[in-house]
Amino acid sequence: MAVFATADAPLRARQVCESMDMEIAPNNINNTRLKLKRLPERGIPVETEQGLFTQPRP
Repeated sequence: MAVFATADAPLRARQVCESMDMEIAPNNINNTRLKLKRLPERGIPVETEQGLFTQPRP
């Protein structure tokens, strides 16, 4: 979640992969996207628009 704490704007799955120094491959991006889609159920992160994720603001 540190990736979202330092971000100025909502991030896409590809940007999250780049921030985490993962290989930019379709498989990695899709896996990250799927994980990000499951996390809003727990309140972190929030999907502001389709495909854009950000940390909830208090």
